Amino acid sequence: MDLDFTPLESALKSLKEAVRRSEEAPADDVIRDAVIQRFEYTYELCWKMLKRQLEREVPSPAELDALSFSDLFREAAERGIVREIEPWIEFRHQRNTVAHTYDKKKAESVYQTALKFLPHAVRLHETLRGRAS
Repeated sequence: MDLDFTPLESALKSLKEAVRRSEEAPADDVIRDAVIQRFEYTYELCWKMLKRQLEREVPSPAELDALSFSDLFREAAERGIVREIEPWIEFRHQRNTVAHTYDKKKAESVYQTALKFLPHAVRLHETLRGRAS
C-alpha cells in the first residue's frame, strides 16, 4: 500500500505559511492561534504517517497497536525514521495540553513548541518520502 502524502504536504504548507505570518506580526493573537491549530493537525498527520510507514516495515504490523506512543517512536528511531524521540514526546504533550484547556500562557507555550516542531515535521516528511520511493 502506497502512502498518500497529500494531506501531510498540505498541512506542512499551511503551517509554514502561518509561521511566516506570525513572524511578520508577532503580537497578533489570531495568527498565533492559527499556528497552534495548524500545529495540532500537522502533528496528528505526522505521527499517523509514521505509524503507517512502520506498518510497512515491521514483520508483524499488528504488534504496533500494542506499543505505547513512546515505544512507537523508539521503533521509528531504531529504524532511522526519526533522529530522536524526546522532541516528539514534547510535541505530543503540548498538543494534548492545548486540546484539553486554553489560556493565554499555555497558548504561548504551545506556540513556541509549534515553531520548534516545524523542522522536525519537515524532516519526517522528507524521510518518509525517501522511504516510499
